[in-house]
Amino acid sequence: MNALGEFGQRIRALRTEKGLTQQQLADKVFITRTTVSNWEAGTRMPDIVMVSRLSKILGVKPYELIGDASDADTSPTLILVEDEPCLLTGFIHLLSNELPNATAFGFQTGNEALAFAETNRIDVAFLDVELFGENGIDLAEKLSEIHPQTNIIFLTSHSEYSFDALRLHCSGYILKPLTPEKIRHEMAHLRFPIRGGINA
Repeated sequence: MNALGEFGQRIRALRTEKGLTQQQLADKVFITRTTVSNWEAGTRMPDIVMVSRLSKILGVKPYELIGDASDADTSPTLILVEDEPCLLTGFIHLLSNELPNATAFGFQTGNEALAFAETNRIDVAFLDVELFGENGIDLAEKLSEIHPQTNIIFLTSHSEYSFDALRLHCSGYILKPLTPEKIRHEMAHLRFPIRGGINA
């Protein structure tokens, strides 16, 4: 068995030991059930930020999870930064349903998203503008410094940030609530091409 397969078996065994379903684990880590399923099937591997989250939830050290596995995933990567856990979970599920060939990761803070960006290419970033103690505009600037060709789509309840979004040449600006129609519209007008394309 290869390293990815061994990782998948570890995740499945630890999840079962904790009495968690794939969906329950996904909700705790702010990802989709499909992502957990892919990890357990040995077809994908999480990055170090996700491994850290998983290790805390599953009660093991990160090195106990990853062994010698490495990430060879080439599907488009989306992130969503939203400080409200209920909204974050709901939005991640909505993105997963609308963009099934992409992998979506959710973060409650800009610092988590930036740590993820340091070791992962991000094709599309959906950013709430008003984060607790943070600003999504500042976060967008920092993400663009790390990955200049990340498509930034602001997700907010406030229209007054549109000038700042235009100044940053963002790919989109969605006024909440997030809907399938809004996702499809913005994904059809991205500034930068993405890996593998996205079927919206």
